[in-house]
Amino acid sequence: MCRLAAIVSEDYFSPYENILALETMKEGHDGSGLGLILRDLGGVFTEFKEYPILSTITTKKGYEVLKEYLDKKGFEIKYAWEPQKNLKKWMKLTPRDHYRIKVLEYPDYMKDKSEEEKEKFLLKTRLELRKLGEKDESIIVFSFWPDTITLKKVGDPMEIAEYWGLDKIDLKAKIIFAQGRQNTNYAINLYACHPFFIQGYFTMTNGENTAFVPIREFLMSRKFPGYIGYNSDSEVFAHILHYTREILRYPLKYYKDVITPMMSHEIEDSNRKDIEVIKLLRQSLRMLTIDGPNCVIGCDRDNTVFMVHDTKKLRPGVVGGVKGKIGFFSETCALNYLFPNRDTTKDVYPMKYDFVYVKPDAKEIKIWNQKLGQTTTITLH
Repeated sequence: MCRLAAIVSEDYFSPYENILALETMKEGHDGSGLGLILRDLGGVFTEFKEYPILSTITTKKGYEVLKEYLDKKGFEIKYAWEPQKNLKKWMKLTPRDHYRIKVLEYPDYMKDKSEEEKEKFLLKTRLELRKLGEKDESIIVFSFWPDTITLKKVGDPMEIAEYWGLDKIDLKAKIIFAQGRQNTNYAINLYACHPFFIQGYFTMTNGENTAFVPIREFLMSRKFPGYIGYNSDSEVFAHILHYTREILRYPLKYYKDVITPMMSHEIEDSNRKDIEVIKLLRQSLRMLTIDGPNCVIGCDRDNTVFMVHDTKKLRPGVVGGVKGKIGFFSETCALNYLFPNRDTTKDVYPMKYDFVYVKPDAKEIKIWNQKLGQTTTITLH
């Protein structure tokens, strides 16, 4: 199993906090990898909010190919950052040549384009770069989006944190997702490492998606350029979120109805005022129904962070914290470690009908009940 650690804060904090949370849950993951996504960036990236950020790993040869590509496209580098590489003898890590984070200015021919055109351009660029380096892994591209950084590496999360100096450097954000990965279904591959990102949406998962193949085939049949890869059966959760929100334009709460639709008798017995809508969703999008066990933590474009389970509810998950800082974790021990003085009576353990979410100000936890169609608010102190 994997272990998940997501934190939402009104103030900037270090990804090292997420990694310490993962360490408390280490019996639940095998230390085979670390994936990080940082959103709403602080530190040295605070002044670059409006610029797209390219998150890559390259070989020396791949870096030259990447540089040549960006030059030909007309990108201007505003800022470049790379974590320190402090490899110690006792570490079992395999170094890569470059972990490069580049803040880029749009080419002149894109600066006056609409936001939609820019978004398509960023996706196209990411996919082209991925293809350039896919054969020999000379270029690995995780995300290309404003105010977002993705870092991934094979190895023990605490070793990686020390190798990159994450406890010392000025790398901060207000939303950080981290996953300690145990890759049980596929060969170890950085594209299989959670969290998964697409056009401003991202998710990470603890569990096994046994409905992976039909979901993948449905998504690929949509002919959207970004629905590719699928090195992990969990990548589809991010793509379903994107499809629900960006293609179908449904409210975020309907993500729950898409991936875990209620049975017909549950719909009839529910207090929902939109029964005809959820009936239609169940019929038309049945191929996107997940078959767990899964615990999914995701982030919407507006920085709303949420947790949802499949109907089996066989993977743990808990949400809690204090006013201004809230954590989403696989186990309560992580919550106890980071928030020892919280009011534990306000901890939330989502059940089968629950969609738990937190807005960027991290003042309260909201629980939307799929069957009742009602929201409960827990105010923190």
